[in-house]
Amino acid sequence: MLEISNNVHLPDVEIELSAIRAQGAGGQNVNKVSSAVHLRFDINASSLPPFYKERLLALRDSRITSEGVIVIKAQQYRTQEQNRADALERLRELIVNAAKVEKARRPTKPTKGSKTRRLDGKSKRGAIKAGRGKVDF
Repeated sequence: MLEISNNVHLPDVEIELSAIRAQGAGGQNVNKVSSAVHLRFDINASSLPPFYKERLLALRDSRITSEGVIVIKAQQYRTQEQNRADALERLRELIVNAAKVEKARRPTKPTKGSKTRRLDGKSKRGAIKAGRGKVDF
């Protein structure tokens, strides 16, 4: 059971985990042992609350297919158990981050003092650059 928050849990039957052989260098071990983990999670068929489903499906993430299936491949570690834990943790982080609601930005205006400081700085810089010109005698 994967715990997302205090009241949201995912049963293990909704998460499909399969062991595959990892890519890259690693000698004979990489050719013999299926240590990488391929995780598949169907958002639409899950028991997640509708709020989580809507937020996940609205994400523009390359790990989410057009059918609404999250695909995560974990092959960072040498053992299958560590890769399984890593894949589940990455799934949990994706769901938690999708559920976060960003606070709306309230546009502000610059103060009068900041405007005058900016313009003073610009005029000083312009005077410095103007002083670099050719000198006429």
